[in-house]
Amino acid sequence: MPKIDLDKIAPRTGTIYPEIHHAEMAGRSSLRFSDAAGLTQFGANITILEPGAKSSLRHWHETQDEFVMVMYGTATLVDNTGETELTAGECAAFPAGDPNGHTIVNKSDAEVRFLAVGARTPTEIAWYSDLDMKVTIDEGGYAFTRKDGSPYPGDDT
Repeated sequence: MPKIDLDKIAPRTGTIYPEIHHAEMAGRSSLRFSDAAGLTQFGANITILEPGAKSSLRHWHETQDEFVMVMYGTATLVDNTGETELTAGECAAFPAGDPNGHTIVNKSDAEVRFLAVGARTPTEIAWYSDLDMKVTIDEGGYAFTRKDGSPYPGDDT
């Protein structure tokens, strides 16, 4: 049956970021229902942010579009233009190739949940706006490096 029971999906925590950034991702989890349904062309998740948590390091993608819609709570979008409050039902989109680094932060005292949908391309490069870091994704997995391609400190991948 195509119906997905979100109560049966275990929240995923942790991060693929280099070890030195793991603590920054505390308080974030996600329900990866596209994985549970076997979808391969796009990812769709519900991201859960506890008070003070953020969705990611501020980044942008070369070839993957991203879309978010707040489902519950008040989130703060942080991008190149500053901060924008997003409440339940409000959306934001991040076209591939637009170097507007973004993240979602929970500055409230209550949980935030948002739907995140993004393309799944076989290869990708994402850039981190506030760090000398990029990630390259291909059939072999992912690799974090400095923006010039040299090794990134603390990357244990």
